[in-house]
Amino acid sequence: MIQDSQSIKVKLNFNALSTLKEHSIVSSNTGKFKEIKKFQPNDATTNPSLILEAAKTPEYKYIIEAAIQEGINVYRQQKKAQENLIQVEKNQQILEIPNEQNKPFLFKELSLDEQKEALSYISDQVSVNFGLEILKLVPGYISTQVAARLSYDVMATQEKAKQIIKMYEKAGISKDRILIKIAGTWEGIQAAKALQQEGINCNMTLIFNLHQAIACAQSGIKLISPFVGSVRDWFKEKYPEQDFSGKNHPGVKLVSNIFNYFKYHKHDTIILAASVRSFEEAVELSGIDRITMVIPLLEELQQAEGLNLEKQLQNPNPSEKIHIDEKIYRWELNQDSMATEKLAGGIKKFAEDLDKLEIYLRQLLEE
Repeated sequence: MIQDSQSIKVKLNFNALSTLKEHSIVSSNTGKFKEIKKFQPNDATTNPSLILEAAKTPEYKYIIEAAIQEGINVYRQQKKAQENLIQVEKNQQILEIPNEQNKPFLFKELSLDEQKEALSYISDQVSVNFGLEILKLVPGYISTQVAARLSYDVMATQEKAKQIIKMYEKAGISKDRILIKIAGTWEGIQAAKALQQEGINCNMTLIFNLHQAIACAQSGIKLISPFVGSVRDWFKEKYPEQDFSGKNHPGVKLVSNIFNYFKYHKHDTIILAASVRSFEEAVELSGIDRITMVIPLLEELQQAEGLNLEKQLQNPNPSEKIHIDEKIYRWELNQDSMATEKLAGGIKKFAEDLDKLEIYLRQLLEE
């Protein structure tokens, strides 16, 4: 009798989230550690919007304070390196510059350009410090984003990515656990291609178009993030009377098309379905390589006891091989109003939230 009861309990001891994890690797999209502990995702991804929200939470004050001091130290080290380079270019002897780590940092006395540079290092350190804490809770990757304002600058994106990797390595974290998150512009893809060739893995975010995705795969990018819910938002706003449920969901269609193309043509680039917000979206995308969801959806899936989600994406359909160069990329994006608007809007939103984070940090530095 006891054995029968235990057998029943084992059979019922599953839910929609646990069965989804059998088909897809689940990631979380949050900067809050308690939520990560609760749902135990494999990977985690952050962005300026999530970091801004978490940074203003009192329980994370210690992270901000440490990041400010560490960011100041990085800024001072960079200034020292720049001064030494000037000495070398002038064929002058490099002077030993005293250690300034314990010297008060008078932010208000810096020039506006120096303040901007210092805030850039400090905001990066804030993102990295949140990433370091998250890596204690997940066994896989953490995605940390390059400033969105650099989305059209190939060299600046590469330099910023390398700086972020240095910050992680200084804390003892191998670059193998880091994904550098870069917007999927043509310039962003070229920067990521160069970084991948140097062994720095990238997550191309704000993917809204099949040709955009193929350009990433051709460039050897480690992972791409097509946005599921955001695609549906655009179509729902433009065509409010249409039914976008189930297989008619345009975001699900986009990710399914990318999945079919990548698997049929044997591209190694990982597909992370991002901006997944509804139960229906999670059901339709079961079987995708990776999936990242908002916390309320993770909660809903976990509470769906006894529900077994079947694998939906598995057998790719044949498709013709497509080669993407810059002209084709720009033309195809131009022809796709949704992708053009959502890419630009996403970059704008991330840039605005980074500005807000830096304003918040500025206020702390000026106190």
